[in-house]
Amino acid sequence: MGHRIIQQNRGRGGPTYRAPSHKYKADLKHACPNTETVKGEIVDIEHDPARHAPIARVALEGGKKVYALVTEGMGVGDEISWGPEAGVQNGNTLPLRGIPVGAYICNIEAKPNDGGKFVRSSGVQAMVVGKTTGKVAVQMPSGKQKWFHELCMATIGIVAGGGRSEKPFAKAGNKHYKMKSQAQKWPRSSGVKMNVIDHPFGGGGHQHPGRPKTVSRGTSPGRKVGHIAARRTGKWKK
Repeated sequence: MGHRIIQQNRGRGGPTYRAPSHKYKADLKHACPNTETVKGEIVDIEHDPARHAPIARVALEGGKKVYALVTEGMGVGDEISWGPEAGVQNGNTLPLRGIPVGAYICNIEAKPNDGGKFVRSSGVQAMVVGKTTGKVAVQMPSGKQKWFHELCMATIGIVAGGGRSEKPFAKAGNKHYKMKSQAQKWPRSSGVKMNVIDHPFGGGGHQHPGRPKTVSRGTSPGRKVGHIAARRTGKWKK
């Protein structure tokens, strides 16, 4: 009997495709809701296996310690704040209505008090481009404009760790550990390189699919590879 194809194994949910969430350090939510203001001091800059950007361990005024996303220019000993009374300076987090147009921001909430959902990857930033009654327009890293509620909180600055993707892995072991932390199977082989019992495109005297690559939406799981429910096929004509 042949092996399951990758899509079937991933859907089954085995340990190979399960993210190692037991190694992650924190959810990186904002330290307070948008109605309070708290201050803290950065105690240490750490690495979190859950993300490529560095994180900061912050000691709050009451003695509680939380983790926060690091922006470029932050360091140990710096003081940062969360809340509507926080100043507009690097590393501080405040509601969008209090951030001036043209400021770079990151770690933006999708809705008020959800802790931050958007623009959290290393080296990225968004920009406040406009305001209206109850809403704030933000230009996302993709270049598209998105509207947020004015009470959604965001952090001032650019996420640290820029240029990470430009550094070569140099060794296969480095790539192995990166892919393992992201719950991705690596290395991967294309279907045409496999045996005929292991993949619908496998087998044959030379590497070729041997069958149409476009399949319907209702195809059985063992055959659902290639262009699934493609709207069109063939070369674009001018």
